[in-house]
Amino acid sequence: MSGILPSVSYSFTMRLYLENKPGTLAKVLNAIAERQGDPGAVDVVKVEGRFKVRDLTVSARDETHSQEIVEAVRQIDGVEVRNVSDRVFLLHLGGKIRIQNKIPVDTRDALSMAYTPGVGRVCKAISEDVDKAHNLTIKRNSVAVVSDGSAVLGLGNIGPEAAMPVMEGKAMLFKEFADIDAYPICLATQNVEEIISAVRWIAPGFGGINLEDFSAPRCFEIEARLKRELPIPVFHDDQHGTAVVVHAATINALKLVGKRVEDVRVAIVGSGAAGVAIARMLLADGVGQILCCDRKGIISRARLDELNESKAWLANATNTENRDGSIDDALSGADILVGVSGPGIIAPEAVGKMARDPVVFALANPIPEIMPEEIEGKARVIATGRSDYPNQINNVLAFPGIFRGALDARATSINEEMKLAAARAIAECIEEDELSEEYIVPSVFNKEVVTRVSEAVKEAAYESGTAKRPHP
Repeated sequence: MSGILPSVSYSFTMRLYLENKPGTLAKVLNAIAERQGDPGAVDVVKVEGRFKVRDLTVSARDETHSQEIVEAVRQIDGVEVRNVSDRVFLLHLGGKIRIQNKIPVDTRDALSMAYTPGVGRVCKAISEDVDKAHNLTIKRNSVAVVSDGSAVLGLGNIGPEAAMPVMEGKAMLFKEFADIDAYPICLATQNVEEIISAVRWIAPGFGGINLEDFSAPRCFEIEARLKRELPIPVFHDDQHGTAVVVHAATINALKLVGKRVEDVRVAIVGSGAAGVAIARMLLADGVGQILCCDRKGIISRARLDELNESKAWLANATNTENRDGSIDDALSGADILVGVSGPGIIAPEAVGKMARDPVVFALANPIPEIMPEEIEGKARVIATGRSDYPNQINNVLAFPGIFRGALDARATSINEEMKLAAARAIAECIEEDELSEEYIVPSVFNKEVVTRVSEAVKEAAYESGTAKRPHP
């Protein structure tokens, strides 16, 4: 934990009553610094008798660290901590999204057209031609963000209610980055058949389905079935969003180290939803050799009897030499390490045994498989899933533009061609003369990303036949 830096995601504000004496605030700031907290804004609220009332914002590493800082401040003579507010919880009060009308309903005429009796004619037109729902309802620009709460972030199976803040956040990102109206839907079931039925039943009101935080291997069947049964795009972001951004980062990292995709060997540590999708995409783009690992080590055909369906696919589709061994064995001589597993499971010594100019993507969050500081000088390029290090592998680079392109094209699915197009578009947001060890993926706030990705995805949808190109 010592390598973890303070983060705004663990920030809090203390309401302090400070005796109006010189040096009192300095004592508070020193106490925070001694415990490696990161003080932020200091606001004077009022003067009350012999006290100055201040609000002091602090970033910490985690909740325990926050409590340690608050307790240290409480021990200072002349300082009273009246209230502590967790800034993250304050941001979530009442939820993070809302529905807003596109037109005002403030006259009798507006009411008559937006609702009864005028709406009846629109309903009748759709009943006679269901395809008109695309233009006459929210369907053309709406996505359902669906979860059962079985694999939320690194928290595991926490249930549908606890999953809601994440799904709301996802809906915010759809709107902010691609102007797509997304709706969080958390299901009170983890039965595969019931989930498939529920999504099928709600699908008429949406232009696309974003599956989120479903545990593996159930997620593979849920997505595959829904893709077959629904005429709209179905996309499991934990699989494909991660794979798209990893692939974009791989394209640019290989340019930087001067290696060809067909010549490299990739070790993927983690065989869940993301690991399988990453392997599938890298194979589709011609990566020469891939070794996938789970907790027991390299996944090989010698282990087929013990593997579930998705791992069996990995055993047959990768590891052409049918190698066995540990995670360290998989890394030996590898050009690229992709970690999508858990914290601290990669040793610096193992990275030291990789090929020339190794590329390390350690994507476990919030604590990666290996901290970047541990492999400075050993790895040529390092990426994580965190925002406080260079090269953040963040799905928000992918899913808004992918859905924007799919909706605009009226695609019936999101296929491999569209995902590969998205990855290449993300990579191309950085010119070759701009590439560096700390800049292989664009910023999530780069507004060109969604535009480029959506256009590339739309064109790939037309070219691959999953959407009909409009007549000129």
